[in-house]
Amino acid sequence: MIEIRIIDKAHEKDINIPNESFPLFGRMVPSFVNEKWSYAIERFPAESNMTFPDAHYNYDQMVSNSTFIGAYEGNTCVGLAILQEGFFQYMYILDLKVNTSHRNQGIALQLMKKAEEIARKKGYIGIYLQAQDNNLAACLFYLKSGFEIGGFDNRVYDGTKLEGSADILFYKRNSYPAESAD
Repeated sequence: MIEIRIIDKAHEKDINIPNESFPLFGRMVPSFVNEKWSYAIERFPAESNMTFPDAHYNYDQMVSNSTFIGAYEGNTCVGLAILQEGFFQYMYILDLKVNTSHRNQGIALQLMKKAEEIARKKGYIGIYLQAQDNNLAACLFYLKSGFEIGGFDNRVYDGTKLEGSADILFYKRNSYPAESAD
C-alpha cells in the first residue's frame, strides 16, 4: 500500500530519489488561436528513452520555500513531488516523478492531489508545472488529470544539448476555493 506524506528533515535523503527513464514516442504541438489553446500530436517514427539528470536537491537550502511530498511503500520512497512557493496565485510543481517499477498505479495522481490540497491550504488558486513537449506521456497525463495548457516556451533549451525541445506550461485551478493562509 502506498502512503503519501510530507518529507521532513529526518527523511531528507528521499528528496533525491534517482530519475529513471521514460519513453519518447511523440511530441505535443500546442497552438494558441482566438485566445484558446489546442494541440496536435506528432508521433516519432521509432520510440526511444530519455532520463533526466539527477537534480541533487538540498533540503536545507530549499525547505524555506518548498514542500516535499513523498509516496512511500513501507519505508521506501517510490515517488516525489516538490512544490515551490510562487509570487503569483499558482504554486509551482518543480518535480514530479515515480519510480519505473511503480508507474501506472495512480501514484503520480495521488501526489498531485496532495499538492493541490497543500496549495489550497496555503491560499493559492491552483498549481502549475512544465513538461517537455517530447515527453508526450507526461503531457497527455497532465491533460487527463485536469490541467490545461497555459503557455509554451520554445527557447528554454537554446544552447543546450536539448536544443529544439520546448516546454509546455500546464495549469490546474483548485476545484474548491482557496483557504486562508492564516
